[in-house]
Amino acid sequence: MAWTLPASTILISGCSLVPTASQPTDSTGAPQPSTSTSAKHAATSSTKDPPGSPAPASSRNPTALPTLPDAKNGGPGRFPPTGHGRLNGKVILVDPGHNGGNFAAASVINRLIWNGRESETCDTTGAQTDAGYTEALFNWRVALYLTADLRAAGATVVLTRTSDTGVGPCVTERAAIGNEVHANAAVSIHADGGPPGGRGFAILEPVADGTNNAIVRPSAVLGADLRAAFAAGTGEPVSSYDGVDGIQPRDDLGGINLSTVPKVFIECANMRNAADVALVTSARWQALAARAIAAGLTAFVLR
Repeated sequence: MAWTLPASTILISGCSLVPTASQPTDSTGAPQPSTSTSAKHAATSSTKDPPGSPAPASSRNPTALPTLPDAKNGGPGRFPPTGHGRLNGKVILVDPGHNGGNFAAASVINRLIWNGRESETCDTTGAQTDAGYTEALFNWRVALYLTADLRAAGATVVLTRTSDTGVGPCVTERAAIGNEVHANAAVSIHADGGPPGGRGFAILEPVADGTNNAIVRPSAVLGADLRAAFAAGTGEPVSSYDGVDGIQPRDDLGGINLSTVPKVFIECANMRNAADVALVTSARWQALAARAIAAGLTAFVLR
């Protein structure tokens, strides 16, 4: 079902548990972190479980995928903290890119919207591995681990979608949700469909277009924090084909063109590269990626 909810309806509603996909076979061990001392320190200190937390952050137990209540039509949801710690009082927008139902909803996702600079489609299906493992599912699973980690550290987390069976929302709505809740930071989780010979991760940062002028500079800081934490926490190299040293400015993405809160996209890996495919389909690495993203977000919001 397509989205019809405005951003103002960001509530926790419903009670069904949304993750229905089976756990991927995990045949790969966690890669070794980067040897960068400063980046390693930032990543490990930022993800340390705060005193008083009721349980370890959920990414520490990747065999158990966290679950969340499904909002109406899989729409946006606002989830309060489950613990107390370094992120007390912070609001984080987590945007799992694409959606599992997009493949059967071409008439909805191909609708043109204005992205702040030009027309683009409402959404896309996203990438997938040669074996058919979808980017939408990868994004969703990482978002679930990330949400659990952030809430355990005291943050309120707002998700742009609460299932992987819906359609959209449009990129304009994804930006509006973060703006409306005045998020301290926002991240869109993605995985790329690049050339098979290329691998690595990239941070996509906004370029000034008027609406987003005030968040370009802080978004660059967020991007740098996220790059350092992701490299240190996952061992994944920066992209060999996208951007420079893991950073790629983009002026064609409505999700950052229309944002008024600090926001970046992260392309966690290349779903067409054999080495990266082994990672993105691994539950252990999905949890590792989430923990690293949490470290980068934490470093930024505590500045």
